[in-house]
Amino acid sequence: MARLYERYKNEIVPKLMEQFGIKNRLAVPRLQKITVNMGIGKAVENPKRVEDAAKSLGLIAGQKPLVTKSKKAISGFKLRQGIAIGCKVTLRGKRMYEFLDRLVNVAIPRIRDFRGVPKTAFDKGGNYSLGIAEQTIFPEISPDQVEFPQGMDVTLTISNGSLDRSHALLQQFGLPFRA
Repeated sequence: MARLYERYKNEIVPKLMEQFGIKNRLAVPRLQKITVNMGIGKAVENPKRVEDAAKSLGLIAGQKPLVTKSKKAISGFKLRQGIAIGCKVTLRGKRMYEFLDRLVNVAIPRIRDFRGVPKTAFDKGGNYSLGIAEQTIFPEISPDQVEFPQGMDVTLTISNGSLDRSHALLQQFGLPFRA
């Protein structure tokens, strides 16, 4: 099993039960899924960008990404219906915990001038969204092979989570929040 999942079961769940006075283990907030999304704005001009982004996202996530297509035509953006404009991956189970482990322990420390992730990126349900400026912070991606630097959005979906419980869970996972 994933190292972070074992830590969650054996260390984090008992700490959160004690901290919030939860009596049932199933009521403790848990990570349900991680969604990684790359929106490629320049895909209209150069369709090769979608292929490169999908290849990079596949290396980072460890599974094949879904290429997303435009639903409507918007003339102001020179966008037609059905054109590939991004790619996304939904991670669950073992891959989800391994991705979070690599994100927290390997990728985030490689960000230049990093001062922590914002505490204000939680939604009302306790889910957390994080924007990453470049995919080259991940060790799977070689900066020499990247033709188009691309950012991504990472959304951590947390079940049974309120704002403070989700914050405590992510803090226990090692996500470095700003002071």
